[in-house]
Amino acid sequence: MENLRGFLLRAAKTTPEKPALVERSADGGLSTLTYRQLEDRVDAYAADLDKLGLDTGDRVVLESDVTGCAVAMLLACATLGLPFIPVSPETPAKRLAAVLDAAEPALFARAAGAARAAAPEDTAGIPESVGLVHFDPDGVHTRRPPLPRARHRRRVVSTDTAYIIFTSGTTGRPKGVVMSHRAVVSLLSALLTEELLTPDDRVATTSPLQFDFALFDIGFALGSGATLVPVPRAELTWPRHFLAFLDEAAVTHVDGVPSIWRPVLRHEPERLAELSGLRGILFTGEDFPLPELRRLQRLLPGVRITNGYGATESMACSFTEVPSPLPDDLERLSIGFPLPGYDITLIGADGRPVEEAGAEGQIHLRAPSLFTGYWDDPEATRAALVPDPLDPRSGRQVLRSGDLACRGEGGELYFLGRADSQVQIRGHRVELREVERRLLELPGVSAAVALLVPQEGQDPRLLAFVVPGREGGTEFDAEFDAEFDKAEARAFCAETLPGYMIPQDIRAVDDIPLTANGKADRAALAARAATPSGP
Repeated sequence: MENLRGFLLRAAKTTPEKPALVERSADGGLSTLTYRQLEDRVDAYAADLDKLGLDTGDRVVLESDVTGCAVAMLLACATLGLPFIPVSPETPAKRLAAVLDAAEPALFARAAGAARAAAPEDTAGIPESVGLVHFDPDGVHTRRPPLPRARHRRRVVSTDTAYIIFTSGTTGRPKGVVMSHRAVVSLLSALLTEELLTPDDRVATTSPLQFDFALFDIGFALGSGATLVPVPRAELTWPRHFLAFLDEAAVTHVDGVPSIWRPVLRHEPERLAELSGLRGILFTGEDFPLPELRRLQRLLPGVRITNGYGATESMACSFTEVPSPLPDDLERLSIGFPLPGYDITLIGADGRPVEEAGAEGQIHLRAPSLFTGYWDDPEATRAALVPDPLDPRSGRQVLRSGDLACRGEGGELYFLGRADSQVQIRGHRVELREVERRLLELPGVSAAVALLVPQEGQDPRLLAFVVPGREGGTEFDAEFDAEFDKAEARAFCAETLPGYMIPQDIRAVDDIPLTANGKADRAALAARAATPSGP
């Protein structure tokens, strides 16, 4: 089986002059990178990296937005068997330090022109044991070489690690999902059978590079021989600019979490309806509110809308075309059926398979694209990769996903939520316990609960309740409550948490209500959240 580089650059052999990537250029126009040019850049980057003496398996942190250079860099890493770890240029410094501490990379590769790359001391926060390079269209430029190392490997194999995605973890330490070349290529190969794209499509990607949806988009487009079109982060946040870019770049297919469409539907519906070249939309990562989805269908009649489902630990596992029009009595979208070569069993709380329609069970996934494990966390790995409950003596492992679902009368699946404290925020997987752990580090806080509160017609809000306590005890401190500064609390969270994990409102309360079994009563707190709070 091919590794990631071979699979994504197949079109360089068959249609070398075809655009592989169209992006916003420095002069404000659009620039095109053909498959031949992309392969040449990959080879040049790989040659530069190879001179640094890195061994197969040495990890490279890749800090960039989605650009042609970033795609070339990750494929250069794949060429040499160097697992890449994507991070955003906006990642808080303390969180970046946590990733570096956990991953112990050999090299930090930073896109030239990024904010931190422009800083005079851009080595700040990067351990001296880690090499630092900048990369741009002209090549890879060494700022500090990695430490000398022995090379023990001679060949990259499909079971080698392709990348590690660090997501939110329950302990406050980012959790690394390790994906092999074989796993990623298996998923992308299965996806080709769905015929969602043609080589003539131009696929807009709207996710940051550190989000696995962005890596999916890169593989989805290039693996199909289509053209990848990264939407600039600055233009994505302005509906008129977003739509103008889609039109200017002649985009035919848009991938993104549902929330990217909400500002467009609210402020620029007429302009959206004018995108005559759009043929497909794919969303994943969170529920698409049905009223908004119906409006999107009315504005874009004939556009194929696809609901993707899957975990970071398998990249994805199902893609279901949304009925058009949506039935008036539809209450929940189906996630359909697994891809060819994939299978799902629902396991109930009693450990037995769930067969009857409408009954809830936890998704257990059999797939060729399962992750290898969590980086340096065998306990968490054993909790997620478990013996097949239908054939435990075989030694085969399946993914116990933590996702709850039920089947419809036709056997189709419906996602019902999580079995743990994990939530999705704008497509990002977030452990509420990590947010709570950070709040408990705030001086004067003795208890904290975070929760995601739905809002009709808007993104869900991440809220938090904290109990102020006297130093060394848990007695409620009314003076602290009166002086509690929400802005300072949010700034404290921002030191280690990315923006999507920072509570939009943090309220001081005198106690945390409990359920009968002694757990935080999140329903009661959600009811409190419905009342306005002070500034």
